[in-house]
Amino acid sequence: MILNQIIIAVNDKLYVKNPESSDLGRKIIQHSILLIDEIGFDAFTFKKLGERIGSNESSLYRYFENKHKLLLYLSSWYWGWMEYRLVLETNNIPDPKIKLLKGIEILTEKVKDDSATLHINEALLNNIIILEFTKTILTKEVDRENREGFFMVYKRVINRLVNLILEAKPDYPFAKSLASSIIEGSLHQHFLKDHLTTITDCNDTQSPAIFYKNLIEQILK
Repeated sequence: MILNQIIIAVNDKLYVKNPESSDLGRKIIQHSILLIDEIGFDAFTFKKLGERIGSNESSLYRYFENKHKLLLYLSSWYWGWMEYRLVLETNNIPDPKIKLLKGIEILTEKVKDDSATLHINEALLNNIIILEFTKTILTKEVDRENREGFFMVYKRVINRLVNLILEAKPDYPFAKSLASSIIEGSLHQHFLKDHLTTITDCNDTQSPAIFYKNLIEQILK
């Protein structure tokens, strides 16, 4: 099964009309990723996106209520795609330690574009998640949005990592804290590696994935 034959489920409260249901919707997703990666989320507007794709600004609001909901949608899709990869690529690994290390590698490595998803560039989306993901959570509305289930997929990815940790080390008392720290921390380490290089050991030859696998190996001793 290849990726364009599966559907990444996204909370239907994040959109007015499912963007996967039309050519315009998929175009909105494709070019919002390109534009946010190019100019950043703060400078991104539906007016600029409309100009980019040759569509009226009002037509974009038929799909998304605002740009915050669009970013939540992109984030949810990204974590759903990561969950798909995590399950697919660790499913047949019998050894709990090897399975955990593979899971950490998947969740912390730099993402490459998957040509099977024609309208979504996962490498650019990964850049956006590294730079902008905290803007989906560090808001005054986080508790309400959490109750609405907007972070369900993200939390599910973390809990899958929790399960991998506990399979490898059942008596480890901080599995949830470790799992969430690995996933959030890896985004931060990728940011530091690219922008604030003097306060990280990660670089082009020593990736965040290597760091977190080393950390896990120390914990598993």
